[in-house]
Amino acid sequence: MTISVQDPSAFYRALCRIRSFEETVLENFPKGVFFGTTHTYIGQEANAVGVLAHCQPQDIVFSNHRCHGHFLAYGGDPHALFAELMGKSTGVCGGRGGSQHLQWKNFYSNGIQGGITPVATGMALAERLQGHSPVVFTFIGDGTLGEGALYESLNLASLWHAPVLFVLENNRIAQTTPVDIAVAGNMAARFSAFGIPAQELDSSDVLEIYPLAGKLVDEVRETQTPRALILHTCRFGPHSKGDDTRSEEAIERMKTQRDPLHLQAARVNDEQSIQIRSEISAEIAAAFQAALADPFPVIHAVAGSSI
Repeated sequence: MTISVQDPSAFYRALCRIRSFEETVLENFPKGVFFGTTHTYIGQEANAVGVLAHCQPQDIVFSNHRCHGHFLAYGGDPHALFAELMGKSTGVCGGRGGSQHLQWKNFYSNGIQGGITPVATGMALAERLQGHSPVVFTFIGDGTLGEGALYESLNLASLWHAPVLFVLENNRIAQTTPVDIAVAGNMAARFSAFGIPAQELDSSDVLEIYPLAGKLVDEVRETQTPRALILHTCRFGPHSKGDDTRSEEAIERMKTQRDPLHLQAARVNDEQSIQIRSEISAEIAAAFQAALADPFPVIHAVAGSSI
């Protein structure tokens, strides 16, 4: 998805699309229309939009359990994503993957904590050895810093020159565990220990994230070596559907100070802002209703089976 920094309305539209989708998911999950679980991206929208605005068609994106925002910022269809969450045949993966396990074009997500990093590193290396030059975007969270597979991946990515941009979204709480009692030391040092240059940004402003992400993407593309971008961000919603141990006051304070939609709305005139929100609301509502009406997959019995 290519967005020009000169067009604030395009950024605002992309942010609103993710927010509206995720709010629709949380609103309707208790009604039983979705299968499995879900992890929404509310509050973190600027990360996906600011980073993936630099994604080119040949690039590859690896996401995690909190993947809806990444998928939509990549250019994914809200209707197909709703249908996937509902287990419908029209879903991104025909209803087989659910909320966490998506594959579309060069987009992949996996719900296993840290499980994407070895795959992403291996794919980046394979592409480079074949003479291709995509950037492999790999989104992880602060909780992944406790997974050993991550450090094996960082070691090999650096040692073998894999063109990966590791994007660490530190939303300061892994499920219900605050980062200050779960992560020791310095986050950037974890990457620099393996010779991977890392830059940090504490912001929810898409226009601050966009240029820094672009700089690092260009470096990966030009040098065919890994980089890391650490985005200190805020998650407004629960870890999944209702498991939030933070106080309402703390969450409201974050929303007041750090809402990426409010920050970007200030750069769009009131008439544009109202029109964009109205159009996105209608788009997401139509996508949801279409998915509700879609068919479930037909299961064919295999000869000799007990189905």
